[in-house]
Amino acid sequence: MNQIELKTRKREEILDITSEVEKLIGESGIALIYTPHTTASVILNEAESGLLQDILSALERIVPYNAQYRHNDIDNNATAHIKASLLGNAVVVPFENGKLQLGTWQRVLFVEFDGPRTRRVVVKEL
Repeated sequence: MNQIELKTRKREEILDITSEVEKLIGESGIALIYTPHTTASVILNEAESGLLQDILSALERIVPYNAQYRHNDIDNNATAHIKASLLGNAVVVPFENGKLQLGTWQRVLFVEFDGPRTRRVVVKEL
């Protein structure tokens, strides 16, 4: 199984992992890009720094960190679970000639909601 190991540095951050994914794929097929963590996501979007901050800010407005959540009695990371649930944990992307077939501005992004941590992303050819 092909995996990428990431070390995040902030509680919430977005990392462009497109290049790392392309190092793990073959000539042609479909790639499943998945994170097995319940407080992180994998998405496709543009990696422009302002947009990345806008995504995190919009999610903070929808799921505020300082609200009352029952799960916080156990682990104090309910917002991370909820945000990851909203974005999802996997994307499927076709590839050809060792390159992901992404739109002009699309990138594969790993979204951390409960860092800093060591994280894994699994890349499986289908």
